[in-house]
Amino acid sequence: MLIKKIKWLFPILIMVPLFCMNGTSVHAKNSSFKSPPLDHAGKSYIGAQDPSYLNYDLALRDYMVYRINKHFGITLDPKTYSGFDLLEIEALFKCKKKEEPFDLFLNMFPKSR
Repeated sequence: MLIKKIKWLFPILIMVPLFCMNGTSVHAKNSSFKSPPLDHAGKSYIGAQDPSYLNYDLALRDYMVYRINKHFGITLDPKTYSGFDLLEIEALFKCKKKEEPFDLFLNMFPKSR
């Protein structure tokens, strides 16, 4: 009798995690949960002048400017900094002390474009 119960328990234990993983992957495909830079995930680029890379960098800059504005209330121009500079700026803003001004960190990055 115990063997019959265990026989049915094993498939259930396998199905429940698989169902849960499948449910979360459906939500990940929804565009409202996905950030624009992730549209370029897994792609490789020939160089910095590759049009695909320029599209990725623009999406990254726009998204990072939005996030910095949302979290810290600082409005930055996406044309002023590169996407990777904006990633570093956000990381520094997260580490800064309350009394430190934001300009102290922004002066560390060369303005481009």
